[in-house]
Amino acid sequence: MTQLGAYGRNVRDALAHFNLSDPSGADTFFRRNQPRHGLYDSAGDTGQVALVTEVMTSVPIYLHAGDVITNLSFRSGATAAGTPVNWWFALYSDAATPALLAQTADQTSTAWAANTTKTLALASAYTVPKSGIYWAAIMVKATTVPTLLGACAAPAIVTGERNLSQSSGSALAATAPATIATPTAKQFVPYVVAT
Repeated sequence: MTQLGAYGRNVRDALAHFNLSDPSGADTFFRRNQPRHGLYDSAGDTGQVALVTEVMTSVPIYLHAGDVITNLSFRSGATAAGTPVNWWFALYSDAATPALLAQTADQTSTAWAANTTKTLALASAYTVPKSGIYWAAIMVKATTVPTLLGACAAPAIVTGERNLSQSSGSALAATAPATIATPTAKQFVPYVVAT
């Protein structure tokens, strides 16, 4: 048995298809929570809701020590934000109760069209002190929240598995909560990119 288990071929070849979705420049910095392919629009599945107005959705994202996170990006699906009041993205720590590290400016009534990637700058860039699982979050308060691109995943089944998507908070507005407290597992996992 090798360190690759029973896999007898070149693991680099087995992962070669990921070259298709990576940036053309090897020096382009980015981190994402899942592959860019195989995603679907939460608008097409009423059972897997991406967002609920005034409630934060957060997803885990692996960050390396020394990474400097300046922006977070999410992509809307077929449904645009209808009459938004507040919306923002935020980055949370790798603590057992994740703490707020940085938030984008509240976008208030700024439009978010359908099928559009929104990249928002954090109020201050965050330098990751140690490698680990951090949390990227999104909150939209609107008459109609946008649908998002992402994937569907099972909630934790084995003891100790982390949520791949979760909701927390209520009646949220312009400011992200200080912590992710009492999260509830969700099945729809929004796609997020950190740059």
